[in-house]
Amino acid sequence: MPLYSTKIRPLQCFSPSPSPLPSSKHATLIQTHRVAFTAPRYLCRSSSPANESTVERRSANYEPSVWKHDFVKNLKNDFTGDMYVRRANILKQKTKSLFVLMQDEKGHLLPLLELIDDIQRLGLGYIFEVEIQKAMGFIKQSNIEIEGSLHAAALYFRLSRQHGFDISQDIFKIFKDFEGNFAENLSQDMKGILSLYEASYMGQEEEDILDEAKAFTRKHLMNVPKNVDPSLADLVNRALDLPLHLRTNRLEARWYIDNYSRNNILLELAKLDYNMVQGQYQNDIIKLSRWWEELGLSKKLPFARDRLVESFMWCVGLVPEPQYEYCREWLTKLIILITTIDDIYDIYATLDEAKLYTESVERWDVNAIEHLPEPLKLIFFALYDTVKEIANNNLQERGFDILPYLTEAWADLCKSYLLEAKWFHTEYEPTLKEYLDNACVSIAAPVVIIHVCILMYPKVAKETLDYLRSYPDLVRSLAMIFRLVDDMVTSKAEQERGDVSKSIQCYMNDKGVTEEVAREHIRQLICEGWKMMNSNMFTRTLLPQSFNNVVLNFARTVETTYQYGDGFSVVDHETKSRVLSLLVDPIPIKLVKNM
Repeated sequence: MPLYSTKIRPLQCFSPSPSPLPSSKHATLIQTHRVAFTAPRYLCRSSSPANESTVERRSANYEPSVWKHDFVKNLKNDFTGDMYVRRANILKQKTKSLFVLMQDEKGHLLPLLELIDDIQRLGLGYIFEVEIQKAMGFIKQSNIEIEGSLHAAALYFRLSRQHGFDISQDIFKIFKDFEGNFAENLSQDMKGILSLYEASYMGQEEEDILDEAKAFTRKHLMNVPKNVDPSLADLVNRALDLPLHLRTNRLEARWYIDNYSRNNILLELAKLDYNMVQGQYQNDIIKLSRWWEELGLSKKLPFARDRLVESFMWCVGLVPEPQYEYCREWLTKLIILITTIDDIYDIYATLDEAKLYTESVERWDVNAIEHLPEPLKLIFFALYDTVKEIANNNLQERGFDILPYLTEAWADLCKSYLLEAKWFHTEYEPTLKEYLDNACVSIAAPVVIIHVCILMYPKVAKETLDYLRSYPDLVRSLAMIFRLVDDMVTSKAEQERGDVSKSIQCYMNDKGVTEEVAREHIRQLICEGWKMMNSNMFTRTLLPQSFNNVVLNFARTVETTYQYGDGFSVVDHETKSRVLSLLVDPIPIKLVKNM
């Protein structure tokens, strides 16, 4: 089933052919980004538009950052010493022994499934990837006995899909009655109902049984008996708030650690690992804070959102594993630049300025910005600098110049911003199809994803980058989820400040329906987007599975960020709490003797 009934055209997120490289005259002008813009590094005549003081500028009245540089730079973690590393290694070996022990008990595979689930929810999955994959293969070959156990069947189904093992929704047919409905007596098994509810979110396109399972289980989970175990009740409430499949790794780990008690070995390892990884994150953000302060854009462009820490939180959602610090560093820089450029098009630049800026990015020429006002020059320098350094780093690594792929992605992003600016200035009301065609690019998912590919895999093949340029369904579904989830939360505030219509208003105008009806339609499109993503997670392509997992994490970060409101632009209590738990406050650990 398509995301939109009018069949969105296969939009090209990148230009048909790579943009030309900058001329040799400019190719090496910028070598580093870590400079405050107290003076331009290019000889650009000051030729801002005439009567600049009379230009009327809009404002979104964004609040300043709540995270001061001094606070960030003084973050400290005490769990990076050798004794903690040694203790963690001992616990890792003990955990590996658990896999061996449980696989020896062939007649009792449910404990092995629960071990895998616990490890993943505790944030330890990246440590035991090999053991988990082998265990899932072992379970698959063992023909697990699931008849009569809804919990075992649902857990087996969810974990199998998560790890790329082929499994049909038909596994749940045995839990239906003669009329083809899920048997009502299943409601007595609240643990099984919860497991089936979580499994239903692994559904793919045209899987009606899982759609029925979701509706059936949600109905019963909304009426949990008062005598149910309190820990199970907490899991039910959390699942109803946001299903596990839609949650980010590290935030889920922090919550699960605080509520876990089944295995002391896993619990101690999870606490140690969480704190040690937090130390890596602190090193990351301290380095980035220094860069952002030296860059000086937050002071030079006060109209734009200053969201360094929140941008880093996005990157923790995408690539939480500690070994990807290089990827997190550069992605954070890119996301904060995307945010600033978005604000320039949305609230600062005139239409003529937006056109000139777009042309400058398309040409990728520093001399093309001569007639732009100073704020647009500054952000162009920062963008040029950052992208150039990423390309130079990659060139040194493998001798292949990926700059044309990056510049055309940025050009396409700016062209999509420009189209929205034209809609605003001409008061044009796009149809939902027009809006979604453009929004798949303007939401910035494609430009982020191609950078992720290059940052994670420096030796990525040219054929893989060309494949990404074709806008595969996995990336397309991510862009749709991102745009529509964002709209569900932010459209009201953006309409109040006079922005262009979002998906909700477009559908209202298209169909002449109420906002409530339109919101329900958008919710359904988001569900279809998730089904499309699930369907393409393990499709054989030129992309490695670890990359597909980042795309999935991206969508999860979207759902989490907008769970209770705009958790990026408006830093509310929930956002602050998440930042503190991920970056600041370690989990208390009682030291073990003879560490």
